[in-house]
Amino acid sequence: MTQEELQKLVEEVSLKYFGKPFCYDVKINSRMTTTGGRYHLADHHLEINAHFLAPQYRDALIGIIKHELVHYHLHLASKGYRHRDADFKVLLAKVGGSRYAPDIGLKRSRRVNYIYRCQRCGQTYHRVRRINVRRYACGKCGGKLRLDGTPH
Repeated sequence: MTQEELQKLVEEVSLKYFGKPFCYDVKINSRMTTTGGRYHLADHHLEINAHFLAPQYRDALIGIIKHELVHYHLHLASKGYRHRDADFKVLLAKVGGSRYAPDIGLKRSRRVNYIYRCQRCGQTYHRVRRINVRRYACGKCGGKLRLDGTPH
């Protein structure tokens, strides 16, 4: 999907679901990995994750566009545009936008160097850095921790 096609799609979704036009730019961002899109408060443009422009993610893309347009329209109407605001939650549910971007495998895997296990309850802790087992205890039961191994 090209920049112009995405711009046209966003304008169509805005008119169809919100009854109001979208009058700003839509940009494609290929560096996004954990979010589907972003609304910029300063100049009102939208950024959409380039990975969701593939044909197999069409439904997810529409949900992301609706989500960002909820931010846009509420902000311009001077209503609660943040995720925690009631206005945002109500309008998002009304238009059927997605609350979260679906995971399509873009998130980086976390590096785990050390695995610690509680000797009392068996709770495991994955850590990048070593910890002093004489100083730290299990957060669940207070038992002693033991270095269980390294995944490498």
